[in-house]
Amino acid sequence: MRTMTRKLSVCLMLCLSSVAQAGLLSPFKDEDGETKWQYVANFSSGVLILTLLMVSVFLFVAHRKATRSNRELTEIKATLEDRVARRTESLEATTAQLAHSEAYVKSIVDSMPVMLIGLNSQMEVTQWNHVAEKTTGRPFDSVKGLNLWEAYPTITLTPSQVEKVLESKATTTIKHSQRGQYYFDITLYALASGTDTGIIILVDDITKQMKAENQLVERNKMSAMGELASAMAHDINIPLQGISSAIDTIHGQLTELDDTRGQTLMPITNKAKENGEQATAIVQNLLSFAASHRDNKTQSNIADVLDYSLTLAGTLYSQPNGLRFNDIAVHRNYGADVPSIPCYASEMQQVFLRLLRHAFYAICQRAEQASGFVPAINVEVGKFYDSVWVKIQHNGEGLSPEEQQDVFEPFFSNTSDQPACPVEHRLSYSHFIVTEHHKGHIAVTSGVDVGTTFHMQLPLQ
Repeated sequence: MRTMTRKLSVCLMLCLSSVAQAGLLSPFKDEDGETKWQYVANFSSGVLILTLLMVSVFLFVAHRKATRSNRELTEIKATLEDRVARRTESLEATTAQLAHSEAYVKSIVDSMPVMLIGLNSQMEVTQWNHVAEKTTGRPFDSVKGLNLWEAYPTITLTPSQVEKVLESKATTTIKHSQRGQYYFDITLYALASGTDTGIIILVDDITKQMKAENQLVERNKMSAMGELASAMAHDINIPLQGISSAIDTIHGQLTELDDTRGQTLMPITNKAKENGEQATAIVQNLLSFAASHRDNKTQSNIADVLDYSLTLAGTLYSQPNGLRFNDIAVHRNYGADVPSIPCYASEMQQVFLRLLRHAFYAICQRAEQASGFVPAINVEVGKFYDSVWVKIQHNGEGLSPEEQQDVFEPFFSNTSDQPACPVEHRLSYSHFIVTEHHKGHIAVTSGVDVGTTFHMQLPLQ
């Protein structure tokens, strides 16, 4: 279009130039040299018409080309817009699908009942689910990108353990526990992706499961122990009654003798009779213990049960040629408003007897080592909120921190040849009776030089 315009402009300029004008007008002059302007006008009109016609043709052709080009451009534009719309729709669908997938994966991760921690190859946190947030008290945003031990300082893993899994790609489970307190399974496995390197850590708190299993084992042990105690008590009671009857017969015959033999043998038979009575009392306690849980709980005054246990302890516990339980000063401090509580009285009697036995042997140990030692046992019973509290304190040999930790554990032994807590000090059955049969609590505080105190809490209902 621009080229055609330029050509027309050039033609007009040539026509209007002086030289061109002279050359063009020469045919329109007469013999006298006069210009026939009518002819010039007619010729100029013709030229102008032809020029306009040519311009019109050129314009028409240019318009058709421009129209066709515009139509093609419109079609191209529509095609491109359609492609862009379809691509946009596809991208939006893909983005929505990715968002849904990410939300689904996050929901799975956050719904896991175990702690999940994701690490990259630099051991920096990349994943941190809700359990991890709840356990550590730190949200994901605050730990993302941090080193594992910066984010979770108390985790029981070492960098070497994590590095080993990263190198070997082998799934590893590490068990961590503190007997009677907590149990954890820590599983580590490397990411399967070929592009991303990292590791996933699963920390499963199985404390409730392990405690439930341990309680079941303890119940089975207690049941078996009850059956064994009942069978042993019956088996022992029959010959024991025969022995006691024989001693009574001998004792009666000796009283009829006036010679030296009767006077010599009488103290021996008296001692044998006393020992027989102690053995009979032990057998009766075993029978009571074996049969105690077969009955329903009864309303009992714990102070009365404790007093009866103190009386039995005075009968049962004594050292040959040494200290007797009745030689120990017992100080009672009972609250005036202590109500009766539902309990198995025979079982609680066994608990108190075991605690008093523990106190007696600890006092005997202290008495052998310290001259001028005055043995003492303090017992307290009181009401505090919705529970009855019992405290039994003695000034005998104290327990070490290791013994305090293991005194309520059954059949415990450490890595050494000797157990941390000797058999005579173990109170696992007492702990089981208080915690399982009576839903209470029992604890111990002790010092090697200050003695030991047992604290017991029993619910009112």
